[in-house]
Amino acid sequence: MNNNSPGRLDLEAKLFRGLADLSRLAILEALRLRPRTVSQVVAQTGLSQPSASMHLDCLWCCGLVDREAVGRYTVYRLKSKKVLRVLESARDLLGEVRGRIDECRRYDERKATL
Repeated sequence: MNNNSPGRLDLEAKLFRGLADLSRLAILEALRLRPRTVSQVVAQTGLSQPSASMHLDCLWCCGLVDREAVGRYTVYRLKSKKVLRVLESARDLLGEVRGRIDECRRYDERKATL
């Protein structure tokens, strides 16, 4: 697949849609610090256990996190340092465009109705 193919762009859009979910971002941030069990993710993020499990499974299925059984627990960790780099790059970019993003009504349905 070449760099400009529609299939590649579709995959990139799908990746960014997955990262656009607040719950999945919170989980990735929690795993940024260290590997965690579902219970630890719940404690760190405030998500319910079913929601955290569902989002962790989504992140695992997409290849963004790894999981391993440790005794009776499943421990999740970021699959690659590349995931960290994407999060860090987004944070760097946000530092430059924060005001514009905050004011952008196109990306925030709540502000669009004001």
